Amino acid sequence: MDAPLHAEPLDVPAELALVALDMEKYSQIPEAKMAAARCDVDDIVATVLAECELPDPQALPGGYKDSGDGAILLFPPSVLARLVDPLLGRLNAALVRYERQRLASSPLLRLRASLHVGTLSLPDHRGKAINETARLLNSQAARQALSAAKDCGAFLAAAVSEVVYQRTVQAGRTPDLGPHHFLDAVARVSDKPRFEQSCRIHVPGLTGPAIRPYLADAAPPTPSPSSAPQSRDAQATPVVGSGGTFQFHQQVNDATIAGHIGTVRIDRRQR
Repeated sequence: MDAPLHAEPLDVPAELALVALDMEKYSQIPEAKMAAARCDVDDIVATVLAECELPDPQALPGGYKDSGDGAILLFPPSVLARLVDPLLGRLNAALVRYERQRLASSPLLRLRASLHVGTLSLPDHRGKAINETARLLNSQAARQALSAAKDCGAFLAAAVSEVVYQRTVQAGRTPDLGPHHFLDAVARVSDKPRFEQSCRIHVPGLTGPAIRPYLADAAPPTPSPSSAPQSRDAQATPVVGSGGTFQFHQQVNDATIAGHIGTVRIDRRQR
């Protein structure tokens, strides 16, 4: 990945794709085991990136930012769709395999992730994009989604920014993930009261509706066209030409017909 050229202070920085990762309960791991656990996560992520044929973030100056219990990885925006699919699914699968082989003395590894795209200057990481990525990662929605992951045997929950979702999933660039694999939510951070951003929550193996019970900040479900209430006018106004046509070949009583059919319009012109 080529490093961005030197820019003047008022130049708009280059756009980059950002992936943030955070290990659950890292601070509760005994200090003597922290380095090994963190090394295991780095190895898993590096292996999965290679499987997905994604570039190594460390090849870009400033492309890898260590956050202690996780990291922020930078990629060229052209690979944005692959960061959603297949990366998220394969990362979860790798964590599942790790769990099956994990020694009892090793800590469990479960991750939160966030995906975003935006302008960012390097190597100093100046720009709103990295702040928004970190807040999506730390949002209550992402944390609550991890509870859904635990209950379904997954080891990853991700908050995808709306712009990433629109450019990838909504645009049809994720072959194995569709809109039903995501839950529309609002990202909020308890100690950042001014931050509020629409996002999409994804837990590998779950549909959006299956995640909904775990999230306090899920957006209201969108009513389907068949369940949308009809307006009073629409209910009261008969549709011209609707209904059937009946022909009676013997004398009948109007009230009897209306009592059985409900509403009847009788054409008496041929009488």
